Amino acid sequence: MSDTAKIAVSNQKGGVGKTTVAINVAGALNQRGHDVLFVDLDPQGNATEGLGLEAEYEAQPPTLFDALTDHEEREDVDSLIVSHEEMDVLPSNIDMTSVEPELTMAMRGRERLTQVLDALDADYDVIIIDCPPYLGNLTDNALLAAGNVLIPALAESTSKRALEILFDQMEVLEAEYDTQIRDLGLVANRVETTNEADAMLTWFDEVFTDIPVWEVRKRVTLQRAFSAGCSLFEVEEECDMTAVFLTIAEDLERQFGSMEMSA
Repeated sequence: MSDTAKIAVSNQKGGVGKTTVAINVAGALNQRGHDVLFVDLDPQGNATEGLGLEAEYEAQPPTLFDALTDHEEREDVDSLIVSHEEMDVLPSNIDMTSVEPELTMAMRGRERLTQVLDALDADYDVIIIDCPPYLGNLTDNALLAAGNVLIPALAESTSKRALEILFDQMEVLEAEYDTQIRDLGLVANRVETTNEADAMLTWFDEVFTDIPVWEVRKRVTLQRAFSAGCSLFEVEEECDMTAVFLTIAEDLERQFGSMEMSA
């Protein structure tokens, strides 16, 4: 798994469309020929639902919860992976709502996802990790396991404080674990034509000068794709945002120069 590109999609501020971005970035990477594993680390299971895997969220053990909390179950993590038409999925489960205190008490509790991914037998070009909409042990696990973060944010003033908090936490993890967490880019999501949005898009461009800033406009088709259990690339109606997500995928390929095409 050493050559696998791993990307945590994170913003602890709720309501930014983080899961929709994660699913469609994964769909775009699949569209460009990559083998993708999607890890739903959010106890709410929004991505699991958004990929049409509601039954997996209610599944009996063993689940992702067990893989994160039990080293013996971790070795069988491949058996937990579910095939989707666009990607493989390591789904969330209702038991994940109890995982935060378990990880707090566990030895190396913020490195459990790293251990789970290291135990995979299957090879993937890229692993997308959908984080919970809050900071905690699960998000720390994702950031440390991936070493890379893609940040969805709304084009509104409240995003400034949320981004500051996220970057502060990344700095804490980098110092504590002597590692580096790379910012891959910011996705300005659900953008509408307002003065506030225009001002925030300008602010994003001024502040994030070293990373790409992509603009995803608010589109009904994105919600329809989510309801259909897939990304934009599997719905019949056309949407101009498919080009944006393909651009994101292309930019990620450039940043991961060693990401090998599987098709």
